[in-house]
Amino acid sequence: MAYIDYYKVLGLAKNATEDDVKKAYRRLARRYHPDLNPNDKEAEKKFKEINEANEVLGNPENRKKYDKYGEHWRHGEEYEKAQSRQESYWDASRGGFAGGEFGSGEDFSDFFQSMFGGSTGGFSAGSSSGKFRGQDIYAELNLNLRDAYYSHKQVFEINGKKVRITVPAGIQDGQQIRLKSHGGEGYNGGPNGDLYITFHIAEDPEFQRVGDHLKKNVSLDLYTAVLGGEIKIKTLGGEIKLKVKPETQNGTTVRLKGKGFPAYKKEGSFGDLLVTYTIKIPTGLTEKQKELFQQLKNL
Repeated sequence: MAYIDYYKVLGLAKNATEDDVKKAYRRLARRYHPDLNPNDKEAEKKFKEINEANEVLGNPENRKKYDKYGEHWRHGEEYEKAQSRQESYWDASRGGFAGGEFGSGEDFSDFFQSMFGGSTGGFSAGSSSGKFRGQDIYAELNLNLRDAYYSHKQVFEINGKKVRITVPAGIQDGQQIRLKSHGGEGYNGGPNGDLYITFHIAEDPEFQRVGDHLKKNVSLDLYTAVLGGEIKIKTLGGEIKLKVKPETQNGTTVRLKGKGFPAYKKEGSFGDLLVTYTIKIPTGLTEKQKELFQQLKNL
């Protein structure tokens, strides 16, 4: 099999990061996937090359060997052992071995061909190395804030298959989770791809979420604000009683510890609820009530 430059296949430079490799693979795999290119032999060939490139460059150990041995990366360890036994070394400037029993004129590829029966370490569609990993699938799931407050089961359909997942309490807007082997089916007995789910959480009309904390505005009547008292307010966890201090000012914010949003995958841990008071000015006053307010003003 002819030498394939896996960096070129993925459109990357040799100093590309692991994240660069992952992004390039996902982008190209989606573009050339056989499901999106039916009966397109060129796209199928390109898809296999992309998977081969990801198998090598997406694995740090494989990539290290590939950078060192090129197309012969699969047999790099065997080469090193043989090299040690023969006390020879590879002379890059001369394109051959120097010292030992190989001789300076022996080509690097010839060495592997003699050692492994002509194999260059490439991928063969009829061998175990012809197994290709299935495509990763990306899905989005919309939730409201109250759904994200509790852990719950949810069923949705991907590629005609129903997938049941547990949505953990405290999931963040834009957060992505991976379900291993729930993606596209592998080829030639290869492993399935993974399923990546990105969560989108709609804004709530009553609560504003800030990390694990919640904010809420509560209307407070003038009399309770002046004299103090007790009111009932709703939280996502249920209704609670809240004491109001006398002479509470408009815009005052009180913090209720542990009454906010559950922390993601931290059992029993919650943020705080920040309650801001908006004092309501009474309307529709009777003449007697207005007179009493006037007396207060004069005092």
